[in-house]
Amino acid sequence: MTMKDLHPAGWAPPRGYANGMMADGVMIFVGGQIGWTGEQRFESDDFVAQIEQALRNILAILAEAGAGPDHIVRLTWFILDRREYLTRLEEVGAAYRRVMGRHFPSMTMVQVSALIEERAKVEIEATAVIPRG
Repeated sequence: MTMKDLHPAGWAPPRGYANGMMADGVMIFVGGQIGWTGEQRFESDDFVAQIEQALRNILAILAEAGAGPDHIVRLTWFILDRREYLTRLEEVGAAYRRVMGRHFPSMTMVQVSALIEERAKVEIEATAVIPRG
């Protein structure tokens, strides 16, 4: 697949994400995934556990198209508590790597006041690109 990180010369390297990515192929758009199972049941109210489940949900959807984590070019995270994210950053990083490996696409994270599902602490949407042919 043609995929390239976009990193302007002279910029400090980003930590845990890419500033931008360029890819050529078939695009997949994954709607926001929260930390519940495919049966729409929460197994945990823990922030990091919900992140891990949301990422697993994204990969399950991508697998339906024959894609995996390396095809993801963008993740957008919506979290309820910025402080919890920053306090638990090491745990978040470990959970991310367990699911996604060492693939770090472009990412945006936004703190929101609420999510539609009351028990949800995070929602993550993804864009992926599968090479043509």
